[in-house]
Amino acid sequence: MNAISLPFDNSYATLPERFFVRQAPVPVQAPSLIRLNRQLCALLGLDADALATQNGADIFAGNTVPDGADPLSMAYAGHQFGGWVPQLGDGRATLLGEIIGTDGIRRDIQLKGSGRTHFSRGGDGRAAVGPVLREFIVSEAMHALGVPTTRALAAVTTGEEIIRDGYMPGAVLTRVAQSHIRVGTFQYFAAREDVDGLKTLADYVIARHYPEATAAENPYRAMLSEVVKRQATLVSKWFGLGFIHGVMNTDNTSVIGETIDYGPCAFMDTYHPTTVFSSIDYMSRYAFSNQPSILQWNLAQLAQSLLPLINTDMESAVSVAQAEIDAYPQVFEKALTSEFRLKLGLATSHDDDLSLAMDLLECMAENEADFTNTFQYLADMIATDADDSDIRAQFSDPKSFDQWVTRWKTRLANETRSFDECATAMRQKNPAVIPRNHLVEAAIRAAEDTGNFNVFNNLMDEVLDPFRLRASDSHYVTPPAPDEIVHQTFCGT
Repeated sequence: MNAISLPFDNSYATLPERFFVRQAPVPVQAPSLIRLNRQLCALLGLDADALATQNGADIFAGNTVPDGADPLSMAYAGHQFGGWVPQLGDGRATLLGEIIGTDGIRRDIQLKGSGRTHFSRGGDGRAAVGPVLREFIVSEAMHALGVPTTRALAAVTTGEEIIRDGYMPGAVLTRVAQSHIRVGTFQYFAAREDVDGLKTLADYVIARHYPEATAAENPYRAMLSEVVKRQATLVSKWFGLGFIHGVMNTDNTSVIGETIDYGPCAFMDTYHPTTVFSSIDYMSRYAFSNQPSILQWNLAQLAQSLLPLINTDMESAVSVAQAEIDAYPQVFEKALTSEFRLKLGLATSHDDDLSLAMDLLECMAENEADFTNTFQYLADMIATDADDSDIRAQFSDPKSFDQWVTRWKTRLANETRSFDECATAMRQKNPAVIPRNHLVEAAIRAAEDTGNFNVFNNLMDEVLDPFRLRASDSHYVTPPAPDEIVHQTFCGT
């Protein structure tokens, strides 16, 4: 068997040992490759042909630990649905190490579903095929849509079954992220009053992700400010796509502004702000419209963790941290306004642009319009030889929509571009294809029930090209029939 060399350059493993527990992934019976992300291989400087072999499948399953890897499970804590859990950690994941890509960016390589760890808390540490495919599809779709996100390098089956709601085929996802450090990682040390550990972590994050903060008068405040900006921008992008994360716990909130931990996530079909998909979100804490305020709450937990570093005088530290958290609504509103200007074909700025967008959403909610297709049809409506039949069909009572369109067209008339140019710009911003829930579910069902991964691979090929126009009756752009609607999504743990 020829060994495959991966160019590891590990830094997190050099931190004090209380930051993690070293342990190798648990081997599986019969690993088999489902899909390899060749584009990501190229970015990481990896030999895709070599990794597409059984040797590669063995690495992605955890059966072979490649030279240079330093496997570990990271320690962290967090608030889950608002409840404090003092120790969580990687209960089913192993960080193999880090690779510096061809773009000069350092990224983690992590196996998810790689078996029990020190942090498993009685769990089996494994993942089923369904959640692995969901994360592969949605994370790569998000990347194609221009949303900061963890990515999927590979998925393998394990040749074993795991118990969830009955027996399910097992799988392992190889996840890539600029880092797996979370708000909960800071909470872990803050809760233990381990100020030295907290400072070591913060200095590491600044050096790795926010080097410009080192020149600031208060580097820890500067880091917090940048995390606020990145996360506000991230959630504004979710909002612009109708995406619901489903488990916005602090341990699922990245300190570098990437979407992380795709569990019961979903994109809305019919728009409504109170939509919830997660089967475990009983109180609708993480409903679509709650995500911006929940993010501010999560950021407040980060700010609280950083207080001992921001200032040794607690009153001064609280004042500084509170100022950064209080700035969040304005930062988010600015990011959201920018997002919807682009979605509505606007290149210039007017004071009432956000209210124009929010009034459209309200109209969509009242008429149960499809989120994704509505914005596609708006572009059609103002293009040359415009046809408004598709967009009007989205609204059961189009009167309020007609009034909104009059406002929108008046606003567009103030642009320096023609309507046709605005339509072209809209099509470059608004996707034709998203990973609709019923399509993801169909891919999962085919894989779990019959071992057929063709549906998954076909869907992957479509979501990787989200802005290409398709025929209006395409399987990939048509909303679900009533019997295809997915009402709940599941975490997989």
